[in-house]
Amino acid sequence: MLKVFLLIVVGLGGDAETAKTFHRWSNTLADASERLGVPAERLVYLVGEPVEGDTHVSGRATKDEVTKALTTFAGAAGPEDLVFIALIGHGSFDGRAAKFNMPGPDMGPEDFEPLLKKLQTKQLVFVNTASASAPFLEALSGPGRTMVSATRSGAEHYTTLFGGYFIDALNSPEADADKNKRISVLEAFQFAKAEVNRAYEREGLLATEHPMLDDNGDKKGTPDPSATGADGKVAAVLSLGDASEDGLPSDPKLRALHLERREMERRVEALRLLKDSMDPARYSSELEKLVTDIALKTREIRAAEGK
Repeated sequence: MLKVFLLIVVGLGGDAETAKTFHRWSNTLADASERLGVPAERLVYLVGEPVEGDTHVSGRATKDEVTKALTTFAGAAGPEDLVFIALIGHGSFDGRAAKFNMPGPDMGPEDFEPLLKKLQTKQLVFVNTASASAPFLEALSGPGRTMVSATRSGAEHYTTLFGGYFIDALNSPEADADKNKRISVLEAFQFAKAEVNRAYEREGLLATEHPMLDDNGDKKGTPDPSATGADGKVAAVLSLGDASEDGLPSDPKLRALHLERREMERRVEALRLLKDSMDPARYSSELEKLVTDIALKTREIRAAEGK
C-alpha cells in the first residue's frame, strides 16, 4: 500500500501578521494530514519562528533540519511511496539565484537537488508557495517530479496568496472537481489558481503572482495544466488522501452559513496580504466592512444553533 511522507517547511514571515497567516496555512495542512492519509510518524513540520496556536511542530525550519528530514525520508520511503514537500513563506531572487528565506542559511534549488536525489520514491511532489518560486520549478524539474510554484518568474517577488488556497483545496470537497472524494494535486492547483485570480480581480489589482505546474520533467511549467495536456497527467492522479468535510455541520442551513463565513475569512486574509498594493484608505474601509460582516455572520450562526 502506498505511503505518503509529508514535509512542511514554514520560513520567515517578515511581519507578525504575515507570519500568523503562513502558520494558519501550515497548521491547516498539519491538522488535516492524518485524515488525508499521513500519520504523525510520516509528518515533519518545521517552522522558522513558533507562533501561538501551532500544532504538530517537529522542529525549527533550518537547512540542517530540512536535510535531516529528507535524509530520514530517503531511508524510510520505498519506490512506490510518495514524498510531498510544501514550502510556505517568502522567497527572493537576485537575478541569478533563487532562495527560500529561513533562519540561518536560506535554501535554494542547489541545496534541495542532492537531497531529492537520495529519495527512492518514483514520485515526488514539490510545492513552493513562496514569492520568486519559479526558479525552483525550473531547476528541480525532472522525471517523477511534480513541481508547483506560486509564480511564473523570479521577478514576481511580492507576498503570494497561492499557498493558502492550495492548502485549503487539499482538504476541501469544494475542490473535488470529479467528485471521487480525493483531491488531486491538479485539482488543488486549478482551484487555488482560480481563487487567486478572483482575489486580485475583486480588488481591481494587477496580479503579481501566476502559479505554474510541471510534471513532465521538461523544466517548463504551465499555468494551464490538464489531465490530457503536456503537464497535468501525473498531477491528476497524485493526492494526499480523501477530501474532508472539515468539521462542518451536516444541517444544510448551518453548513451554508459556515461556508459563507469561511469565504469572508479567506477574503480578510487575502486583503491583508495585498495591503501593500492597495490605497490605504480603501484597504481600511474594506477590512472594516469584512470584519463587521464576519461578526454579523457569526451572530447569525449562533442564533441558528440556538446559542
